[in-house]
Amino acid sequence: MESPFEVLGILPDADDGEIVDAYRQRVKEAHPDQGGSTAEFQAVKTAYERLQNGYEPGDPLPDETAEPESDAPPEPEDPMVEFLNFEVLEDHGWSLGDEDLFEKAADAGLRSTDFGRFYVDPNDTLLEAAEKNGFAWPFACRGGACTNCAVAVVEGEMPSPASHILPPDLTEKGIRLSCIAAPVSDNAKIVYNLKHLPEVSELLLPASRFEQASSTD
Repeated sequence: MESPFEVLGILPDADDGEIVDAYRQRVKEAHPDQGGSTAEFQAVKTAYERLQNGYEPGDPLPDETAEPESDAPPEPEDPMVEFLNFEVLEDHGWSLGDEDLFEKAADAGLRSTDFGRFYVDPNDTLLEAAEKNGFAWPFACRGGACTNCAVAVVEGEMPSPASHILPPDLTEKGIRLSCIAAPVSDNAKIVYNLKHLPEVSELLLPASRFEQASSTD
C-alpha cells in the first residue's frame, strides 16, 4: 500500500504548504471529470486526511479490512447536507418540484453516490465538503464562472455570493454554484449534478477549455 506521501507525490519532509498544494493539484487530476477515477479520487482524499491527522514517515497504515469500531463518534455541529443526484430523477419519474422528493429517494435504495448526507466544515464550500467526503461532483472553473457545479437548494439556506454567472431567474429558483456557496442553516437538502437541467446547461464550461485558459495565465 502506498504511503500518503507517495499518493500525493511529495517528499516525507514536505511542509504544510507543500502538502496542501499537492492535494489541491492531485484531487483535480484524480477527479473523474478530469480523466481520473472514483477510486483514485478517494485515495487522494484519504492520503490528505491521514497527513492532516499527523501521519509520519514509517507509521503503519490502518488495516482497511478490519471491522469498524462499534462506538460511533458524536455527530458534528456543522451544517448537515442531504443530497440527491439529479440524474436519477428521470429514471424514477420524479421532478425537482415534488414535495416528497427526498422521502421518495430515501425509500428507493439508491447508491451512496446518488443519495446520502455529509457535514460541511467551517469555511468550506459545498463542493469542497463533498470532495472531502469522497464524492466526485461535477465542476470546471471553481470560481463561479460556469454552471458545471450547479445545485438546487430544496430546503435550507445557502446564500449566493454576489460575483457569479447565474442569472437572477435561476438564483430565485434556488439554484446555487457549489464551488462558491455553502449552507448556513443547520440542515439543507440539495440536488446536485444540475448540469443536465436545460436552463443550466446553456452556461456550462468544458473542463478542457478551462484548463487551456488557466495554462496560459
